[in-house]
Amino acid sequence: MKTIVEKNDAEIKSDVLAELKYEPSVKVTDIGVLVKDGTVTLNGYASNYAEKWEALRAAKRVAGVTAIADDIKVKLWDSFVRTDGDIATTAAKQIKWITSIPTGKVQLTVSDGWITLDGELEWWFEKNEAERAVQFLAGVKGVTNQIKIKPKISAPVIELEIQRALERNALLNENDIEVEVSGNKVTLRGTVSNYSEREEAVRIAWAAAGVASVDDQLDIDWSDESDD
Repeated sequence: MKTIVEKNDAEIKSDVLAELKYEPSVKVTDIGVLVKDGTVTLNGYASNYAEKWEALRAAKRVAGVTAIADDIKVKLWDSFVRTDGDIATTAAKQIKWITSIPTGKVQLTVSDGWITLDGELEWWFEKNEAERAVQFLAGVKGVTNQIKIKPKISAPVIELEIQRALERNALLNENDIEVEVSGNKVTLRGTVSNYSEREEAVRIAWAAAGVASVDDQLDIDWSDESDD
């Protein structure tokens, strides 16, 4: 049995910096790390949106991190700067090529390199795919995904499907997670052992048909985690 020792903020900061340095796509010298009560704030600059995204992912992997605040700014190199028109044209083509997204259901606007997605879809994975298709395009500084999910099944059915998915998931089947669905909004309550389990529970909730929003009220208790 391995006992998990709770880390203080200084130890968490040291581990986050080490993980950022370990991630080859991140230039750690351009990113600052602040930690207070387990909440990590990342600030500084990234040379593109992909680097910013990887920095956030790296911080999430660190044991002891309970929340992350993203203050990283994207500062594009001159060779990556594109006009908003060029970005919009390329982004629209990228979304059109995704066969899982119904044609004409997603609209986009671009302002100063920032893409905003609008429209109405049935599934969260369609909304997620639309964002993934455009977030790493050259010249993109960020993406705001305002696509709405239109529910086609009842709240009790959504709740049951999510609960069953949580119970059969290898990472989560030993956790006590409460699911509540009101309309097309899902609320998750309970305690998980780490950030990965929390993200997996949220992913499962979003994956259900008709879910438009997920209120993540899960707590992370690293002391509950142990290995045989």
